[in-house]
Amino acid sequence: MSNLSYVDTGTGAPVVFLHGNPTSSHLWRNVIPGVPGRRLAPDLIGMGSSPRPPIDYTFADHAHYLEEWFDALSLDNVVLVGHDWGGALAADWASRHPSRVRALAFTEAVLKPMTWEEFPPAGAEVFRALKTPGAGEPMIDMFLKSLPPEYEGMYPTPESRIPLLRWARSMPLDGEPESVVSRIEEFDGWLASSPDVPKLLITFDPGPDTMLTPPMIDWMTSNFAGLKVAHHPVEAGHHTPEDQPKRIAETLTNWLTAGLE
Repeated sequence: MSNLSYVDTGTGAPVVFLHGNPTSSHLWRNVIPGVPGRRLAPDLIGMGSSPRPPIDYTFADHAHYLEEWFDALSLDNVVLVGHDWGGALAADWASRHPSRVRALAFTEAVLKPMTWEEFPPAGAEVFRALKTPGAGEPMIDMFLKSLPPEYEGMYPTPESRIPLLRWARSMPLDGEPESVVSRIEEFDGWLASSPDVPKLLITFDPGPDTMLTPPMIDWMTSNFAGLKVAHHPVEAGHHTPEDQPKRIAETLTNWLTAGLE
């Protein structure tokens, strides 16, 4: 079994930062220094500096490798911080290991099965193409070019970009793919029924590629028990840890030092 590459710095209670698509633990480089505790950030399997085994790179695959990583490091009393698919993986792991979770924080995370109508129009157009065989493959280049250039260097070949395409095609839209939708519905049930686990959603004024629209944020506020929303009236796109790392770090630190209230 492959071992995940990861950042591990500081001491104290663990705070685990989970990235999404098409990034790596590098996403958190400007957030981690401003947050207290032992801070860990893995590269998901097939991403960043982690190994690239010949697997399908399904949600279940990522969750399996991540679960082995948590177990290998014997992580307990964990605060999970997730962006994009990292938020979904955080909620999925927490829902299956509630006794090992202290709290969860999310920003621009995939936490709800959506209809095409709920998805931002510009994003819907992009994801329709990404989910289309033959059309989606070259569009991964566009994903990478929207980020700092170091990400493109992490995924230099078509083969290295397969996990990125598989993530894009896993976006839960109009009930597909069923396996991902059912998994999200399962952890949504736990998020709705765990008021004793503090949850934080960090939001900003929407940029051109923001995924979480106000109706989706309202849905989460109404459905997730113990959820606090920390909104910042400044603009950020979908990759909030790149756009507003200091504000994310400050928000997390205030939340952690205030006892997660």
